Amino acid sequence: MSGEGKTESVKRTAIATEAMTHLDHLYRVALHLAKGPADADDLVQETFVRALAAHEQFDPGTNMKAWLTKILYNSFFDHYRRNKRWLSAEDGTQPEFEHWQHPADLNSGPESHVLRKELDDQIVQGLSKIPEEFRAPIVLVDIGDFSYGEVAAILSCPIGTIRSRLSRGRKLMQQYLKAYMGDEEKNSR
Repeated sequence: MSGEGKTESVKRTAIATEAMTHLDHLYRVALHLAKGPADADDLVQETFVRALAAHEQFDPGTNMKAWLTKILYNSFFDHYRRNKRWLSAEDGTQPEFEHWQHPADLNSGPESHVLRKELDDQIVQGLSKIPEEFRAPIVLVDIGDFSYGEVAAILSCPIGTIRSRLSRGRKLMQQYLKAYMGDEEKNSR
């Protein structure tokens, strides 16, 4: 192997190693974009394949998490939009929501666990009913912990558009969860 080939191999290995640290994040985002856990697995795998194939496009020292998420998002559109494999509210399949991280409760008994699981399911269902243009910013900002600027770069649109879509998406979620909470309040009386 020539010196140049070894350098490329070392660079690719370094990128693969760093990319693996973002695996949980990518899976969490993919789970909210794709149709189910199997599709999320495929989406993450496709992301890694594309990232390694395009490793020379990554600038060391920049935000790899954002770079990988952009690849994931583009893969999602390339495959899932073309095949119209959108997450559907009528579908009935919902991803497990164990990936949400909750702060420790003072009362973390069985009731609290059941109520949290029910709310998590309602959040997943609410996200599935929101159009993708509003869902993606919510997933990336609120779940993925990206800044508005990073999300604008990932989605290839102006930061003002991200703010608008995020606001509208959150209002849709609020309406959905308000309806759920209203039903819960009625049932508890």
